[in-house]
Amino acid sequence: MLSRLDHARLLRYAGLFTWVVIVMPLWLISRPVDEADPAAVGAGWPAWVAWAVFGASFAWLSRALDARRVNLLDYVLLALMIGSAVALSYYSNSGLGVLLLMVAACVLPWLLPLPASIGVLVLSELVVIPVYTRALGFMWFEAVMQSVLYAGFTCFVFATGYVARQQVLARDEQRRLNAELRATRALLAESVRVNERTRISRELHDLLGHHLTALSLNLEVANHLVSGQAQEHVTQAHTLAKLLLSDVREAVSRLRDDDAIDMRATLLPLADNVPGLRIDMDMPQTFLVDDPERAHVLLRCTQEIITNAVRHAEASLLRLRYGFDGDAVVLDARDDGRGAEVATAGNGLLGMRERLAAHGGVLQVETSPGHGFAVRLRLPMEGTVVALDDGAPAASAPTPPPVAPGAGAIRHHPLEVP
Repeated sequence: MLSRLDHARLLRYAGLFTWVVIVMPLWLISRPVDEADPAAVGAGWPAWVAWAVFGASFAWLSRALDARRVNLLDYVLLALMIGSAVALSYYSNSGLGVLLLMVAACVLPWLLPLPASIGVLVLSELVVIPVYTRALGFMWFEAVMQSVLYAGFTCFVFATGYVARQQVLARDEQRRLNAELRATRALLAESVRVNERTRISRELHDLLGHHLTALSLNLEVANHLVSGQAQEHVTQAHTLAKLLLSDVREAVSRLRDDDAIDMRATLLPLADNVPGLRIDMDMPQTFLVDDPERAHVLLRCTQEIITNAVRHAEASLLRLRYGFDGDAVVLDARDDGRGAEVATAGNGLLGMRERLAAHGGVLQVETSPGHGFAVRLRLPMEGTVVALDDGAPAASAPTPPPVAPGAGAIRHHPLEVP
């Protein structure tokens, strides 16, 4: 059973277990200190409230640590969790709250960037120093030494959470790379199949076709040079030679008509097991591209769009719509990420633009804060054949989803390739 638990769940369960077992010492110090004086108690109801608030905050923050987007509520709960741990030590006149600060340290790397999480960690250790002096009666030097002692254990827990976070990121990156590898392998297999069919059709045309044409001509000449029963056999052989030549030409044409790359088999693996991102991919049931180079461009552009949605947009949903616009393939992509004021053309977008430019393609990007990114690319299929389900002319690409209305207008920042 333990093998099914990932790093995030193990940290969550360990933290909740620590929170639960603190009930026993908290209950003990809540009992009357002096039986003759029932009013002298070590901890009252504020300590229990602080304990409960910490548990509720930690349970909420530690859920699905490896597959969530941090929001304002999480920051509020994080501050509430740290404050309740300090309050527990203050109202219980004990160091129990410092133990809960260790539990809180394991989730800091999952919720905050590394510099910010280290800053919060240091601040939380400094805040408990006045608690030691006022609630426990320590001298300032003793309080500082006690805080440094607990800080060592807290840093160890923090490092454990950080390493677990790095392991999850490495696992997610490996899964993403495996998906790209499967898609590239599918494209390579399709390209090899197309090249082999092209080679076979060329060999049939160049070898059998030429020889059968020469044989047919010689038989036609022989038909004029002989007579009688021999002429009948020559005529029959001539007819068979022409039928065989027709069959070879038909076979060559069939091989050339079927030497297209199946883009469904190439692109669908990209949508499998992408960490933290759900991909809604819609494309024609029969999606064939003759040119391996253009198929490679479409694959790489799709990979880059998915990578940007995971790494930069912090999106949870990505919609990809493939369609046809005349003799061109059109891809409309939209995510629900954080968006930006303007779409800065980094290495990813520049790489897409350069790939499309080599084939006369166009790339457009639209974004605004809080409304994600919308990417539209158009890749001409000049000299290629794109097959549809019923053999009808290519239909127009589906209309992209409307942009959600916001307080301000959507800022357009097209990146177009002439």
